[in-house]
Amino acid sequence: MTGTASPVLRVAGRPVGRYAVRPELPGRLSPRPHLHPVTTLAGTVVTEFSPADHLHHLGVGVAVPDVEGHNFWGGRTYVQGRGPTELDNHGAQRHTAFQLRDPGGFVEELRWVAAGTELLRERRTVAATGLSDTAWALDLTFSLTNVTPDPLTLGSPATNGRPGAAYGGFFWRARKESTAPHVFTADREGEENVHGRPADWLALTGATWSLVFAGATERTRRDPWFVRTEEYPGVGSSLAHDARLPLAPGDTLVRRVVTVVADGRLDTDGAASLVRRAVAP
Repeated sequence: MTGTASPVLRVAGRPVGRYAVRPELPGRLSPRPHLHPVTTLAGTVVTEFSPADHLHHLGVGVAVPDVEGHNFWGGRTYVQGRGPTELDNHGAQRHTAFQLRDPGGFVEELRWVAAGTELLRERRTVAATGLSDTAWALDLTFSLTNVTPDPLTLGSPATNGRPGAAYGGFFWRARKESTAPHVFTADREGEENVHGRPADWLALTGATWSLVFAGATERTRRDPWFVRTEEYPGVGSSLAHDARLPLAPGDTLVRRVVTVVADGRLDTDGAASLVRRAVAP
């Protein structure tokens, strides 16, 4: 399937997300396919697209700030000794084809290209599944294969010298409200206590909505979570937390994150219960 019309995800006939296949964006934003808007079943939008505080935050997707020195995140690049720096090093994720597409999800092939060279080939699988009258799950798996003849490494601002900024991989820019959202895991709460730590699941709750992120494979569960609530609301994975992540020629890394999208403010028991249903075999 080679069509590029934006797929609309539906749960029980209700639209809950739109996928931008080939967004037209300024080069410094590292164009990439993404989901926005994503909504609860009641229609509350729980993503943001290119907000004023971070223009390169594009709803829900996959982004890596450093693939062998190329920026697939957008915005400035963190340079050791110089800090965030505008560089002409931006790559782009290019949609190739849909292998499958229906109202419940899709399977997509993408090419990660920088400086005229394809570095990575991605297969992205997205599925939407109903959990209850007030909750549904977004299941996103991505696999990245090194298609070059040489080893590649994936990095982050943290591996380049900026402590606490190990973002890269799955990322969800959440709804910004007048009050910062509450964040918690099964045994911790607050940004300071959950950021940079692995956890089976992590919940973010706003005024009338909840998002619960779960690593759905053993390897994904080992990745620490990147969390922001006070500066802006966002949750993502940390593929390169303490050190650069190597990827040999022909090798593939795979990550799967399942996100519960719910109306209302979930507590610990409610979040855990929905996660169990969402990631059940």
